[in-house]
Amino acid sequence: MHFQNSYMSELMERVIKRNPAEPEFHQAVWEVLQSLAPVVTAHPKYINEGILESLVEPERIIKFRVPWEDDNGKVQINRGFRVQFSSAIGPYKGGLRFHPSVYEGIIKFLAFEQIFKNSLTGLPIGGGKGGSDFDPKGKSDNEVRRFCQSFMSELFKYIGPDTDVPAGDIGVGGREIGYMFGQYKRLSNEFTGVLTGKGLTYGGSLVRTEATGYGLCYFTDNMLKDVGKGFDGATVAISGSGNVAIYACEKATQLGGKVVTLSDSNGFIYDKNGVDLSCVKQLKEVERKRIREYLVSHPHAEYYEGCSGVWQIPCDIALPCATQNEIDEASAKALVKNGCFAVAEGSNMSSTPQAVEVFQTAGVLYAPGKAANAGGVATSALEMSQNSMRYFWSFEEVDCKLRTIMTDLYRNVSGAAAEYGVPGDFVTGANVAGFLKVADSMLAYGLV
Repeated sequence: MHFQNSYMSELMERVIKRNPAEPEFHQAVWEVLQSLAPVVTAHPKYINEGILESLVEPERIIKFRVPWEDDNGKVQINRGFRVQFSSAIGPYKGGLRFHPSVYEGIIKFLAFEQIFKNSLTGLPIGGGKGGSDFDPKGKSDNEVRRFCQSFMSELFKYIGPDTDVPAGDIGVGGREIGYMFGQYKRLSNEFTGVLTGKGLTYGGSLVRTEATGYGLCYFTDNMLKDVGKGFDGATVAISGSGNVAIYACEKATQLGGKVVTLSDSNGFIYDKNGVDLSCVKQLKEVERKRIREYLVSHPHAEYYEGCSGVWQIPCDIALPCATQNEIDEASAKALVKNGCFAVAEGSNMSSTPQAVEVFQTAGVLYAPGKAANAGGVATSALEMSQNSMRYFWSFEEVDCKLRTIMTDLYRNVSGAAAEYGVPGDFVTGANVAGFLKVADSMLAYGLV
């Protein structure tokens, strides 16, 4: 992790020293600092006023014990986290992730990424993230409820509609949000928009379920149009089978693409005829089954154990929607070799730095998650607006606003890349555009 700028190198060294054994956080900070070198060279005020030092240090980290009782009456203990990273442009905003891989470093990386993603939406929301190492898979509804209520019994002290508004993420869907919102409501004695991703009967927004996947495709469509391409007639590979993957599949298909893969943590399916999304929705959203069950009703399809092989399938457009660093250098080379001309991230930091270098060297259009998957948090902010107004927009109204936000976001990212001499480099464009709004707000406050 070396920089031409000595200040950036020294800052990166301090970040690693102060945050040991947190490789995901180091990677996220390194990518941003590398992009910002020309900005701080042109505008030394960001160094002189300590903006960058402040930006890489969370405003607050909350870590707590979560005791809960399983169906056998045995007490289980998990860890809960909330990293409130930056409130420079609005209340902290970011999801809650329930997954065994969760630890402080993962949450810190996600919260750091969220700062820039939220800034790019153009909406007044800061960056935060939270979660637990609790695994909802294989748990009964009652076990999940007891865990969520215990988790919120501690978290509720630190959140609020004008302070911090969590949402869902991996392992946290409508069921979990409902249990947590109910507990917050009991403890605080108020009905307020403190969580997003709520059910439509109690303050949720239409399009929120679809938003990240739809927004990913809207951003990608703009990126493709700029070079005379599009989804129409393209073969699309997608990883994951949660909300992001399912609705990216839906929108990519509506735009004329043929989606041929989906995956889960066990393996992936390849359907050369195009994935039957109604079947996948039944399996994942209703029955909560593994993706391999797709072959029961579609025996012509193929199933492969393991997830990395999904990027060996020839495609024109790749939309990684599973987890961080799911595309490594070897997978990136396979995509390039097989003719892939665009990669846009539905998951956060889907590609390793080596993979990104492969894409950019080969001239593949590459959109980082902080830009391409911002549609989810953008629609969460629209849910916050509706809650504040005690109002409810139609599906068409929210979808139109989402499409406008993602189109403007693409233009801002593309414009920032061109302004700093790297047209088409959407990593630099996203980091620069996201940074400037946050940094200038911090400058306005004085001591940050």
